[in-house]
Amino acid sequence: MSFEPKILGLLCNWCSYTGADLAGTARMKYPPNMRSVRVMCSGRVDPGFILEAFRSGADGVLICGCHPGDCHYVEGNYKCMRRIPLTQMLLKGMGIDPKRLRLEWVSASEGARFMEIVTEFTEQIRELGPLELQDWEFIPEELETVEISEPHKES
Repeated sequence: MSFEPKILGLLCNWCSYTGADLAGTARMKYPPNMRSVRVMCSGRVDPGFILEAFRSGADGVLICGCHPGDCHYVEGNYKCMRRIPLTQMLLKGMGIDPKRLRLEWVSASEGARFMEIVTEFTEQIRELGPLELQDWEFIPEELETVEISEPHKES
C-alpha cells in the first residue's frame, strides 16, 4: 500500500481560502490529501498550532496567505513571513524536516496557483514519507512552561 500524506492547510480567509474555493468551483484537479482550515489571517497562525498539527498526525502543514502588500490586516502576512523560518528552525531541532512546513502566497483569483501548490506540496511530502515522531510526550509540558518575557523598552 502506498503512503498517502495527511496535510493540514491553514488558509487566509480573505485571499487563499477564496483561491481554494475558486479551484474547487472550477473543478481543477488536485490531490485530496489536504484538510483546509480557514484562519482570519496568516499572521494569526501561532507556531503552537503547527506543532499541535504534527503531534496530531499531520505529515505536512501548508500555510497560505495574501501576497505581501495585500493583507486585509495590513501586515499580518509579514508577521507570518517572520515566524515561519523560526518555526522551521524549531522543527529541525526537534528532528522534523523543515520542508514539512511551507508558506505560500495565493490571492483570491489564483485558483490554478493554489492547485499547483497543493499538488507540488503533496508530492514533496509523499517523497519525504510519513512523519514518525518519537518522544513527543514532552512537548505539551514544555510548551506550557515556556514564558515569553516582555520586550525590552528603552527609557
